[in-house]
Amino acid sequence: MSSVNVISAPSGYGKSTLVSELRRSVPNLEFSISYTTRAPRGSEQNGREYFFITRVEFEKMIAAGEFLEHAEVFGNYYGTARRFLRQAEAADRDLLLDIDVQGAAQVKAALPDAVSILVLPPSRNELERRLRRRSEAEGAVDEEIIHRRLHTATKEIANYSKYDYILVNDRLEESIDELKSIVLAERVKRSGAAVSADRRKLLARAECCLLPNQRERVQQILATFQDARRSEVQGRLSL
Repeated sequence: MSSVNVISAPSGYGKSTLVSELRRSVPNLEFSISYTTRAPRGSEQNGREYFFITRVEFEKMIAAGEFLEHAEVFGNYYGTARRFLRQAEAADRDLLLDIDVQGAAQVKAALPDAVSILVLPPSRNELERRLRRRSEAEGAVDEEIIHRRLHTATKEIANYSKYDYILVNDRLEESIDELKSIVLAERVKRSGAAVSADRRKLLARAECCLLPNQRERVQQILATFQDARRSEVQGRLSL
């Protein structure tokens, strides 16, 4: 029986790397390539990272009911075509969605059994560092864009309780192993197969990432964003 795995993260925090490693190492995953109206970045290619289409084309797809979920983020549309779900079901493969918080909420509303995973930075400072590094790699540091993404991340993280699993990405190799454990543990649960010693270890590793077991840590992470936001507001008021 196939399932839907939804992975979300604040913009710029290593989700693509985790997803790539998951796809490389876990078999029978159907990956949904999102549609977007934003322009390609760097070496991105149409049909590989995204399907790049015009706003008019995207809105025609919305009107035709072709999206499982869609949202407007930073002035551009992003969406998941329903056909990927049909393809995964026909091939008896699990569907993997790399989408934002808005899209994840839509998928959970339509498919309550979908497994949702929120990838988080260990702190606001670490996310800001990553955003600046990426901006430098792209050839320009835009302070307005960085601060807008940090502000958006605060709101996204505040929705953490809507996710089944929380994965704090502070050590890449460990985070990759945790993500694999979550996806494979969910397969074990659905299969109803006898639980071997290896499967028990897998289930235990995934269980550590369940929302109730990560709630305290997420609240600590969220506090670093909220504290920074308050400091920014106080700084503007004192000018």
